[in-house]
Amino acid sequence: MFKEFKEFAIRGNVIDLAVGIIIGAAFTSVVNSLVNDIIMPPIGYIMNGIDFSNFFITLRGEDYTSLQAAKDAGAVTINYGVFLNAIINFLIVAFAVFLLVKQVNRFRRQEAAAPAAPPAPTTSEKLLIEIRDLLKAGR
Repeated sequence: MFKEFKEFAIRGNVIDLAVGIIIGAAFTSVVNSLVNDIIMPPIGYIMNGIDFSNFFITLRGEDYTSLQAAKDAGAVTINYGVFLNAIINFLIVAFAVFLLVKQVNRFRRQEAAAPAAPPAPTTSEKLLIEIRDLLKAGR
């Protein structure tokens, strides 16, 4: 069983998957920063300084000036602004993955369209070529 697991773990696909997960985790932090620090501030500016992360509904009926104030008071909230930020993050990640897959598929199509090199001659073919060349040379 250990040998089978070792073969499974060493296979290229598993290693590629692990690398993809690590890069994906790092990419997530970049996308979060892009959304929170670059995309959302201009949208908030256009909407007169509204911060989506402060869009929430308090279920108890009390009013709070910010989501943090509601959390500090222990209020139960529905944080739909945070959800909107998550949707924007998802759309950006999905678009980036789409572009990546599109490029990979384009490269694969180019490789498939490229003519393949002729296969190397077998030992029998090499011997026949050698005999032919010797006969032509008159030896």
